[in-house]
Amino acid sequence: MSGVIDTDGVCAEWSFPAEPGAVRTARHAVRDTLRSWGLDPLIGDITVLLVSELVTNSLRYASGPIGVRLIRRKPGESIPLLLVEVSDPLPDPPTERVAAPDDEGGRGLQLVAGTARRWGTRRGSTGKTVWFELALTG
Repeated sequence: MSGVIDTDGVCAEWSFPAEPGAVRTARHAVRDTLRSWGLDPLIGDITVLLVSELVTNSLRYASGPIGVRLIRRKPGESIPLLLVEVSDPLPDPPTERVAAPDDEGGRGLQLVAGTARRWGTRRGSTGKTVWFELALTG
């Protein structure tokens, strides 16, 4: 894991080099944070899966650092949810496609779209961010 920026219980943020081990390291960082926030039993598996898919996409198409950020909305702030963001230096938004049954890839954004409460992309000053929200209610 590289560059833990903030882990104050409301936000955790990391920057991973664009290297093959980044996916595994991101999964562990996200799982550990969700566990420390008491959210692992509720949304741990799906969050780790979706982060893994998005970091893999970043590795496949971008060559710079990959950012991952988790933001937990505090109780009383609208709907309790977890906002997850994965950023990379490539400005082009990802393309959602329908994968054939025997395709090796192409399901990451389908998983995000089918699982998340909401999701989207936004351009930054350098690159883009793909984000999704997961509800923290049963």
